Amino acid sequence: MVLKQISEAKCFGGAQSIFEHHSERCNGAMRFSLFQPPQAVRGERRPLVTFLSGLTCTEENFTVKAGAQRVAAELGLNILAPDTSPRNQGIPGEDESYDFGSGAGFYLDATQAPWSGAYRMYSYISVELPQVLAKNFESIDLSRQGIMGHSMGGHGALTIGLRNPETYLSISAFSPIVAPSQVPWGQKAFTGYLGEDRQSWADYDATALVLSGHRSGGILIDQGDADQFLAEQLRPELFASACQTAGQELELRMQAGYDHSYYFIATFIEDHLRHHATALL
Repeated sequence: MVLKQISEAKCFGGAQSIFEHHSERCNGAMRFSLFQPPQAVRGERRPLVTFLSGLTCTEENFTVKAGAQRVAAELGLNILAPDTSPRNQGIPGEDESYDFGSGAGFYLDATQAPWSGAYRMYSYISVELPQVLAKNFESIDLSRQGIMGHSMGGHGALTIGLRNPETYLSISAFSPIVAPSQVPWGQKAFTGYLGEDRQSWADYDATALVLSGHRSGGILIDQGDADQFLAEQLRPELFASACQTAGQELELRMQAGYDHSYYFIATFIEDHLRHHATALL
């Protein structure tokens, strides 16, 4: 698997880079951001935390806005930030709306044509991309992984983490879509990518996964109470209720006055990285 390095910059003693490679799962070029802490640059094998971004984002949003590198350097955590969907597939309607198609892969494996030929972000994140890392970065310890994300990416972190607890030893999320089967963003995406059979949706719905027996270690969620999407699209109370019913440990922190933006993420990113470090170090 050939990697093309797009950029590299020294950052807090580590290396912040963007890479591109050909993805079989996503039928074309995919980019990801990787921060390697100074310990990894020196050749030490260090844990990996993957951050999944939200609607309209690329691999760059978290990288340049969240301010994660300082604490990641201190803790010795590699930070991976993949793109949010395949690009340039030539599918009719791919670029017509912000919440479906380009920039809106929803971290699932589409089963409906024409999306099923490329929109396979679940297996890209959980299978193909770790294989790319294993072949190219000896300093990444894939036996110690955590996963986190924001909004659509928070949905991805919860579902991928819950379905693969042997791989992802820690999970956290900012403003996640916790019950996509019950909100407009998720219903639109699931219908388009997965079809009308709602039973197939449950594999990509964190609330449904918890109620069906999927488990993880303690999950941390931060949610701003001034988030403009809170009542219609996010509905954290549904996931909290499911976790209480199922006995899944959850710390849901409602943060007064915070919205859906990266200012919110930047405020609490240190807490999340330390949450992951507790499980991975």
